[in-house]
Amino acid sequence: MDDSAILRLYLARDEAALDETARKYGAYCAAIARNILGSPEDTEECVNDTWLRAWNAIPPQRPSPLAGFLGAITRNLAFDRWQRERAGKRGGGQTALALEELAECVSGQDAGGDLSLQELQAALRAFLDGLPSDRREIFLRRYWCVEPVGEIARRFGRTENQISTLLYRIRKKLRLYLTERGFEP
Repeated sequence: MDDSAILRLYLARDEAALDETARKYGAYCAAIARNILGSPEDTEECVNDTWLRAWNAIPPQRPSPLAGFLGAITRNLAFDRWQRERAGKRGGGQTALALEELAECVSGQDAGGDLSLQELQAALRAFLDGLPSDRREIFLRRYWCVEPVGEIARRFGRTENQISTLLYRIRKKLRLYLTERGFEP
């Protein structure tokens, strides 16, 4: 079923929307949650919470693309759960490592104090839009989906060292790009 048909089910408050959403996007959302949380039980709960959030948000929202909307909900729920569970603990596996890597570029702070989160998001989108498609996908798989470097390397037929080096270079370019636009790393 295509996204517009699924959205019509949501707008009609037809519970079949949840089944169709799970059928089409269940594996995608589960992969995001699993990469962040690591636990099958937490992953399942996070994905179920995603369906509930989508049900409560549509209507009034009419997200396009639906995959990005659901992915963002899943990712936010998973990160919230990850932070709650690891508050005061050390470690954190793949998620902590990915966040640490990205922190060298994006701290959420800006140089002048007057640049907003929306401006940072717009700058990130513009940066990613300017990357070749394979580099953009590698970056998003690592920092959006929190995929391990080894999994990305297998997917792209490269070594882990090649992917790590590529990610380092992309982060370096991102840091320069954001600094030039007034954001402090």
